[in-house]
Amino acid sequence: MKRKMSYKQLNPVIAINILNFELFSRTDSFHTSYHLYEDIEKFKLTDVMEFHFLEIPKLIRKWKQKKLDPWNNVLARWLLMLGVVDHRNGKVYEDIYKELEGIALKDDTLKNAFRGWDVLSATQEEVLAYEARLKEVLDAEAAVVEAELREKEAKIKGHKEGREEGHKVGREEGREEGREEGREEGREEGRKEGRSEGRKEGFKKGEQKRIISSTVNYLEVSYPGNHMQIIENKLNAIDNIEVLEDIQKRIFRSKSWEEVLEIFR
Repeated sequence: MKRKMSYKQLNPVIAINILNFELFSRTDSFHTSYHLYEDIEKFKLTDVMEFHFLEIPKLIRKWKQKKLDPWNNVLARWLLMLGVVDHRNGKVYEDIYKELEGIALKDDTLKNAFRGWDVLSATQEEVLAYEARLKEVLDAEAAVVEAELREKEAKIKGHKEGREEGHKVGREEGREEGREEGREEGREEGRKEGRSEGRKEGFKKGEQKRIISSTVNYLEVSYPGNHMQIIENKLNAIDNIEVLEDIQKRIFRSKSWEEVLEIFR
């Protein structure tokens, strides 16, 4: 605090305690916060001081119970990353590590953290294991980039086909409408409708192709030697983009090939 400085100008003092053990038995919440209150009337002493406790074991338990979704909760994914290696109990949570790998394919910040992460470098065996897993992530990333390039090509092709189909439909409908209400008006209306429908269909096909390609590439990297053609055929049979996206998310969260197969049963 400086001279002539008001207490209201003070920056808040926030203590954040990240614990690899359970401290509070009265609650199952992994994140609790505390302030200073008067004992009897319970009014707050100050707004510039607070204490936060993050209990990693409770966090991991909620994740295992599927009550925590790191795909949509940014804080959860970073706290889970801190909990992957439990030095206190000499344990590494491979299932957490694998799910975070899948999220890192869509989260550049998390991906960069993986690249610079050296927690597992305590022994030569751990270094080799870490590098092998990192290679899998990078290979999967390359597969996604390749799928995105294919998507762009599919969109361009779809737009081109849509324009051609639009011109064709436009000419045909234009002639018909022209006989009844005027040749020029019919052609123009036909072109507009044909182009619009063609673009929509081309974009849909391109998006489906991108999702299927990136999913199959991820499976080939994560579960080599399995029958990917069966999965690809099942994905190709699905026409709904939202359903495909949901299946892709469930595949990224799967922890074994058996769980992947279970999705399609």
